[in-house]
Amino acid sequence: MATKDQRRRQLAREKFLRQQERRDQQRRKARLRNAAVAAGLAVVVAGGAVAYTAGGFGDADKSDSAAPSASPSSSDAPDPCDRPADGSPGTEQWKKEPALTVDKSATYTMKLETTCGDISVAMDAGKAPHTVNSFNFLAGKGYFDHTKCHRLTTGGIYVLQCGDPQGTGQGGPGYTIPDENLKDSRLKGNVYPAGTVAMANQYNAQSGKGRDSGGSQFFLVYQDSQLPPDYTPFGTVTGDGMKVLKKIADAGAKAPDASSNTAPNATVVIDKATVRKG
Repeated sequence: MATKDQRRRQLAREKFLRQQERRDQQRRKARLRNAAVAAGLAVVVAGGAVAYTAGGFGDADKSDSAAPSASPSSSDAPDPCDRPADGSPGTEQWKKEPALTVDKSATYTMKLETTCGDISVAMDAGKAPHTVNSFNFLAGKGYFDHTKCHRLTTGGIYVLQCGDPQGTGQGGPGYTIPDENLKDSRLKGNVYPAGTVAMANQYNAQSGKGRDSGGSQFFLVYQDSQLPPDYTPFGTVTGDGMKVLKKIADAGAKAPDASSNTAPNATVVIDKATVRKG
């Protein structure tokens, strides 16, 4: 039979073990929470303002980098892309979203003629009419021509982010569009599959603020990426576009700059963007 001292020591050990278990659980929860926040910081676009998100992608912001899981990489490999065509990004701004003119029953194809190769994106106007309509409008205005893809994430989430004439993650067209298609059946288990093209935005999952804040910045997923369904999926890379994205990704990313962007080592510039119906 245990003495009082032995019983006291046993109770103390049990208490200590319970405390340790609680601490371990808290640490695990904190790691999961931080990972979600890190992922969220990865694809945010500020559209002219600094925005910090806690769970997805957005129009690039000052903290547009992908936190610990999306660490930058460096590469000694030569630049796999060509020199950009002559020309400079436009500076035009618009006060409001363009009138909805796309055919919702049709598929639209956006072709990005980049310095690294052509990337075609099949866009579904039925699921994301406002988004497709905006791209149709902006491409028609030459808004994306001569713009850099300013961000590449190479761990945790795997995306190339484009669509900012400023090339800083801070730019936008002057207007915003609503979030769409967030319950797309392809987003299973909070994973954006490779080949998905989606909008960046300013949504902050912690505050619940920033919905319907997409502008012109978008990201192309080159490898399955775990992200909460907060970013409008509006298209899919087709043809040899994935090969082009892989070439860009294989060249790695630079160290973060002053705005926390991790620019691709490859010189990725959209020389020309066009949208056609069908």
